[in-house]
Amino acid sequence: MWLVFFKEMKELLRDRKSLFFMIALPIVVFPLLIGIAAYVGSQAIKDVETKTISYSVIGAEYAPDLVLKMEEIEQFERVELSTSFADDNAIKEHVKAGNVDFVLVIPDNYGADILSTGQITLRVFLNDSGLNMVNRRLTEITKEIAEVNQASAFMALQVNESQQVGLLEPIVIEKVNVADERENWGEKIGAFFPYIIFILCLQGAMLPASDLGAGEKERGTLETLLISPIERNKLVMGKFLTIAFAGVTSALITVVSMAIWGLVLSQGVGVEAVANFMAAIGAIDFILMFLMLVPVVAILASTLLSLSIYARSFKEAQGYMQPLVFIVIVPVLIAMMPGIQLKGIYAWIPLTNVALAIKELIKGTMDYMQLFAIFASTTLIAVALIGFCIYWFKQEKVLFR
Repeated sequence: MWLVFFKEMKELLRDRKSLFFMIALPIVVFPLLIGIAAYVGSQAIKDVETKTISYSVIGAEYAPDLVLKMEEIEQFERVELSTSFADDNAIKEHVKAGNVDFVLVIPDNYGADILSTGQITLRVFLNDSGLNMVNRRLTEITKEIAEVNQASAFMALQVNESQQVGLLEPIVIEKVNVADERENWGEKIGAFFPYIIFILCLQGAMLPASDLGAGEKERGTLETLLISPIERNKLVMGKFLTIAFAGVTSALITVVSMAIWGLVLSQGVGVEAVANFMAAIGAIDFILMFLMLVPVVAILASTLLSLSIYARSFKEAQGYMQPLVFIVIVPVLIAMMPGIQLKGIYAWIPLTNVALAIKELIKGTMDYMQLFAIFASTTLIAVALIGFCIYWFKQEKVLFR
């Protein structure tokens, strides 16, 4: 078994394509793609924030102070209306045609005296399907005017400051979060960590699995390997260990490289908080995460090897393996759903239970009694799939189909 493992690893390390997907891609390409996406996203937001927005006002004569403040904003450009609109539909069509970015309709009850005007409703017609800053900018303007009007009304009613606070917010709910910093961070990122790890293990194992089964069929080297004085089960286990090693290595390299790039690019922002969070996770928790990944990787590796052995060609094997991505994603998505906890039946569902356990370990709220169900279910399935893989490899009709 180990002879086959070292032989396959030697061939794997000689293959530049495999090394690229296992090492170069995680270290350079993945972080680069994430960095490009983050840069493009930040530039898009920056462009929206600095974009000049054209607008028109209906009923400007009712609110000269509001119109004047809008004209003082550099990112706002007022467009005078050349026609009058009969109804709201005409205003909507005007905005849809792209004549202006938005139209502000000011009612005739607009005024500074809240006691006489009551609540004032400003209507804004705009295309809000994309990212824009119209609402935020208008809110900043109207809030300033509203606060002045509120203060005038309170003075007229002879309401003191404490009474003003009570009138504006009669009941206030003060939230006292009993969760510590580790639990808060774990709840935010704990659900995504197993998702990334599972997908990376699968992607990293796909190429070696395709090559060690279907690839050997295409090259004609499988027959030579079969006539060697090595038992079939040891032959399968050697290939299985190679695929599992490749998957784990690819995942670990990717996670480590993303962490290093994140620390480098952050330039010290939030590094202390992240460091404190990581330090709060004990060594036993990290060991348990790794141990729980062992049967998961065994499940993935044995499934991939079975599909590769069955396939007639490398291309056919890749086609069989692609749907596995969705099969792996679904259990992890279940673990991300609100209200799903590591209890009852969820502690026995493969992949879902491991994803929930990793999240709980990161948060520091793990119920270690659930480890029995997790290891029992995943190990049982892993052993069954490895047994099936050995049985599958002994079928001549599968090897030479």
